[in-house]
Amino acid sequence: MAAPVSSVRPIVVHHLNNSRSQRILWLLEALNIKYEMKKYMRDSKTMRAPKELTQVHPLGKSPVITDGDLVVAESGAIVEYLVGTYGQGKLIPQPGTPERLNYTFWLHFAEGTAMTPVLLALLFTKIKTDSPFFVRPITSAISNTVFSSFITPEINKNADFMESELSKHEWFAGSEFTAADIQMSFPVEAMASRGGIKQRCPKLMAWLDRIHATPTYKKALEVGGEYSIL
Repeated sequence: MAAPVSSVRPIVVHHLNNSRSQRILWLLEALNIKYEMKKYMRDSKTMRAPKELTQVHPLGKSPVITDGDLVVAESGAIVEYLVGTYGQGKLIPQPGTPERLNYTFWLHFAEGTAMTPVLLALLFTKIKTDSPFFVRPITSAISNTVFSSFITPEINKNADFMESELSKHEWFAGSEFTAADIQMSFPVEAMASRGGIKQRCPKLMAWLDRIHATPTYKKALEVGGEYSIL
């Protein structure tokens, strides 16, 4: 095995449990980049990140990495930074190819179009389940309406689109596994756990099985710990 790629000082991943920072651990493992992890735990009642993360970045969110004096936040920006700075051409298609355009699309689709209805599903589920019992009939009715009129149709539309694209090639960008697949892992896992797409999208579920079987995915779980989709 080749020696890990590293900067002058190891990259530090400020990892929040049950969060999208799990993907960054996976990316670092896949690129064989030397890193350290500092783990933060969500508040058990609010499920919010601890205030200590604001000492790393003003937004106090994860994922965020530090590379020496450089602080990089946001999943997509971190992926682009790590692949561009330390990737040595790995996990990214060649410039000017259709695969590169696909790669860029899925890198941004993951945190934009794909995550929007997933986050709304989380929010409106909590509105329904965490409301005081005397208003729960009202909040449940509102939540059910939003699910039926927007959230579920949007999740299904996104899932159908992914299913169609994966019928053309094995991985999201093309025939090769790339960092776009790593970026897409969280929304697909979230959709599979909440969106009821397992029967609807067999190719998407097969893709999910493939990524879960990769040694670097498993290694990242060992480092970061098993995580659940909130």
